[in-house]
Amino acid sequence: MPEPHRAAPLSRRHFVGYVVAAPTLVAAAELGLTAPASGRVATAGLPSPEITEIADLNDLMTVAALPTSQLITVEVHVDGTVSFALPRAEVGQGITTSSAMLIAEELGVPLDRVRVGLADARPELLFNQLTGASNTTIATYTPIRVAAAVARTRLLRAGAQELGVDVGRLRLVDGAVTDGLARVDIGALAERAATLDTVRVAVTLKDEDEFTVIGTPRTRVDALAAVTGRKQFAMDLQVPDAWPTMICRAPTINGKVAGVGNLARVRAMPGVSDVGVVSTGVAVRARTFGQCIDAVRALEVSWKPGTAEGKSDDDVLRELRRAEAPMGLRPLVPSVEATFTFRFRSNSALETNCAVADVRPDRAEIWSSLKSPIVAKKAIAARLGLAPSAVTVHVTEGGGSFGRKLFFDAALEAAEASRLFRKPVKLMWHRADDSRQGRTHPMATSRVRATHLAGKVLSFRQLHTSVSTDLGHGLGEVITALAASLPVGDVAFSQTFFQLSQNMPYNFGASTRQLRETDDGFNTGSMRNVYSPDMVCARELVVDQLARKLGQDPYRFRRSFLRDARARAVLDKVAEVGGWGRSLPPGVAQGISFHGEYHSMNAVLVELDTRPETTGRRIRDAVTGPRVTRAVVAVDVGRVVNPKGLEAQMLGCLMDGIALTLTSSLHLRDGHFLEASWDNYFYTRQWNTPPDIQVVVMPSTRDKPGGAGELGVAASAAAVACAYGRATGTMPTDFPINHQTLSFEPKPTVPPVPASPTDGLTWAQ
Repeated sequence: MPEPHRAAPLSRRHFVGYVVAAPTLVAAAELGLTAPASGRVATAGLPSPEITEIADLNDLMTVAALPTSQLITVEVHVDGTVSFALPRAEVGQGITTSSAMLIAEELGVPLDRVRVGLADARPELLFNQLTGASNTTIATYTPIRVAAAVARTRLLRAGAQELGVDVGRLRLVDGAVTDGLARVDIGALAERAATLDTVRVAVTLKDEDEFTVIGTPRTRVDALAAVTGRKQFAMDLQVPDAWPTMICRAPTINGKVAGVGNLARVRAMPGVSDVGVVSTGVAVRARTFGQCIDAVRALEVSWKPGTAEGKSDDDVLRELRRAEAPMGLRPLVPSVEATFTFRFRSNSALETNCAVADVRPDRAEIWSSLKSPIVAKKAIAARLGLAPSAVTVHVTEGGGSFGRKLFFDAALEAAEASRLFRKPVKLMWHRADDSRQGRTHPMATSRVRATHLAGKVLSFRQLHTSVSTDLGHGLGEVITALAASLPVGDVAFSQTFFQLSQNMPYNFGASTRQLRETDDGFNTGSMRNVYSPDMVCARELVVDQLARKLGQDPYRFRRSFLRDARARAVLDKVAEVGGWGRSLPPGVAQGISFHGEYHSMNAVLVELDTRPETTGRRIRDAVTGPRVTRAVVAVDVGRVVNPKGLEAQMLGCLMDGIALTLTSSLHLRDGHFLEASWDNYFYTRQWNTPPDIQVVVMPSTRDKPGGAGELGVAASAAAVACAYGRATGTMPTDFPINHQTLSFEPKPTVPPVPASPTDGLTWAQ
């Protein structure tokens, strides 16, 4: 590589990159720092300065990733295809599609000739291999385009040599270099454009007026493979001799094995090859997962107490209230005060927790969908007593995550089991494992006090107290992961995460927020949108109360205090499209809310039906209750890469928000959760899905994209809560609203997993 140098300030379109020494053309980016633009405008309220307007969590992650951006490369092959190993995890959010679109745009090749795979764990990438905080498109937008532009420049020069014309007469169109008459495919130029030495070059990115791919709606590149069953997930991999493996787990959270009474008998069961104790329970390896389930159910295990032994919902709530920070002296001016409770919610993804492992005495190979693969590689190596260089971690595509795949517990278990049995394993959690022993969104309380006088909001104070969120993945590499796992570092890390991911979008004077966490022995995680759904739901409900106290319409009240023009625009859009204020029957009401994060803006309007004929409808083993009948979502993410993908993200966020407010929670009883699968964990179902949904993607307002993956959850949850308050005349304070309704018969915890169902056809008739 060239000698170290100081990069000169770069314009919006001019960058430097590298042509990397390789047999075919390989190109990479080199980036400097640019200051974020401010969209702040003056409004009538009292200013509420925000640190996130200077730098937020996403800015921190993006800057941390810059030094290793040149290690991310685009490669042109002799068959005319282009490949890119994305250092993030595709878990259904569509980032392989948006990344392919960036390459296709900047390089001038058809989208179907771009192959985006997932990079193995690469410790040298440092902060550049964490998937979270809606950061992927923000952090990779410019590096991918620069690398593609470097490749385009080299191909044009190679084409000029091939055709014997001046490079200025050439263009790269549809995967070929052409002067309008002759054309040469990029595959034929891939070797000529390559170099034996790494060369630093200057490039100019396309102007937005030249875009033909970015900003156009595109179907996901993996859509056909997904719907036809050809898409490869971890459990689809055919690793030789990797037999199905499952774990028999404790009846209470994090209980440990005290003894096993019938190992030999279970080992002799049909299909079973191995049975043994691992750190999280008793592992069983068999020819089929059905045989694993039978063996797990047959095991006679005695257990040591778990980390939440004997606790139930009310116990945790009392601990949270004892830990709450004092609100301070009662103000002398009028105020609105409220306390909100948010119950445990499951962090299970649609694809159950799984991994494949092949551990040998001197090396190990792991396959799993991992959002922090560098940390996973280090942890697995430490658990096995191997050097990190002896452990290869392959990142597979995953079926959903919502933060769950930031943790690699299945990969660790698979590695343990493979080492114990000295055989490859294909380990999968049961659905009951996910609900009972998996990651949860922590229970929390949020207390708010807002003061007002003469039509102005003078102050807004929000104290959030939560069971601690496990941030042990850090920023995706070993140093911050270790710091976040230390007793003192964990507190500092969570406080940094909290303050840099939350903001006050309204001019509400002295705005303050505070986080306190308790360590109650639960397995928690950074569920989609992390702190924001609870924080924003509480805030927006109080905003509604402020509007009522000041005699103002909730929409117009928000609009008058929002300080950002883009924020006002999305709020105006949902009010316009949703017909804010239109006449509705008693018991049906509209709710409106706003949330902004990571340089993106989102507003949601819903109509909620709380009439008895709706709340009283009966569906077998289901939580029904109020129903959102209409939803309008407006979203501004700055530069839109794929409007179709963005719309899909907002639809998913809307379903998350409806679930969090109305139906989705875990019920803690005597040290374990009662839920044991998706059939009794009530995510938004067809009977709770709005029949009328509109997603409005606002025109691009910035030259770079903002975050989108988590953006829509908080505003959706808040809009539903506000609608409920207006429909019933009572502000909700305990979420989800239907938590006290237990509409299913809890399955036993011993054996730890239910028997495989045999009555599916009966219920389908």
